[in-house]
Amino acid sequence: MDIATKLLHTGAETDPYTGAVSVPIYQVSTFDQKEELSEYEYSRSGNPTRAALESIIAQLEGGVAGFAFSSGMAAIAAVTLLFGNGDHILAPKDVYGGTYRILSKACGRWGISYNFIDTTDFEQIVQAVQPNTKAILLESPSNPLLKVSDLPKICAWAKERGLITIVDNTFMTPYLQRPIEFGADIVVHSATKFLGGHSDVVAGLAVAGTKELANQIGFLQNTLGGILGPQDSWLIMRGIKTLKVRMDFAQQGALKIAQALAKHPKVKHVFYPGLPDDPGHMLLKSQADGFGAVLSFELQTPDLARQLMTKVKYPAVAVSLGGVESILSYPATMSHASVPPQERSALGISDALLRLSVGLESPDDLLEDLFAVLE
Repeated sequence: MDIATKLLHTGAETDPYTGAVSVPIYQVSTFDQKEELSEYEYSRSGNPTRAALESIIAQLEGGVAGFAFSSGMAAIAAVTLLFGNGDHILAPKDVYGGTYRILSKACGRWGISYNFIDTTDFEQIVQAVQPNTKAILLESPSNPLLKVSDLPKICAWAKERGLITIVDNTFMTPYLQRPIEFGADIVVHSATKFLGGHSDVVAGLAVAGTKELANQIGFLQNTLGGILGPQDSWLIMRGIKTLKVRMDFAQQGALKIAQALAKHPKVKHVFYPGLPDDPGHMLLKSQADGFGAVLSFELQTPDLARQLMTKVKYPAVAVSLGGVESILSYPATMSHASVPPQERSALGISDALLRLSVGLESPDDLLEDLFAVLE
């Protein structure tokens, strides 16, 4: 089945109790069990609306089971807690700021050590492995520099050594990239972004590639209690139904805008793997069905970046991405504010860098808006 069809037909798109073509919002905390033990007993442990979403994301990613959390960070935190005292995790240098924060600020309290490395350099990964390394966490493309890691190669190598591979697939979504097909063990999403797609819900998803990992993540989900509510679950399911048409249009616009910005004299560099001269272009083309709708660009000065944020008309200047509206973000004070300035600079995340999540506006209107400020 083509992924475009699968987005609408996973087997969990209708209500099994009534046949409704939209799974109802079961806004309930507990379930009557007078007659016999029901499949559902308490909504922290399971809710029919959330279960439908969890089934859908598992089907789309090709995993054994899915889990819906109250935020992307709740999903990543639960996955991180699969590990414990004495374990070691590898992660990308330019990882999302929230993931950086949980590894650098919280993992030490649990006795988990970590190293940030350039995951686009396979030899660096090999050299960074320690006897107690248990997992490697990947973002491909990464946030915010859109660096591409070789998922099939890394996943195969990790599997040979018994390492768990965790892939944040937020930027690509299962419509464009399905890491479990490459051998990844766990996939995580900030479903707030493209899966929800309308900037009206905060949610996180995790998909396990094996039954053993599914049991462990399910235990942590129920134990920690950071579950997604039924109404928010319904909103994510509604968003998934239009994922293809939104992503197709948005990534066409992203390419057009990236090409135009790359020629502008006040733009130092454009980070977008859809550009043929981008270092990750051919690799992403080989392992994904598109290049996504997020790009970053560095202007000549930080002042120019700040002017652009204050004067643009159409993009929202905000945290987050993946909405129907374009969103312009400033990584230095938004997504990567938790990364110390010296480390940000060393990673190439300068104070003149902006990240643009292209929405459903006309790309020509967006370019006219951007260029009016730049010129």
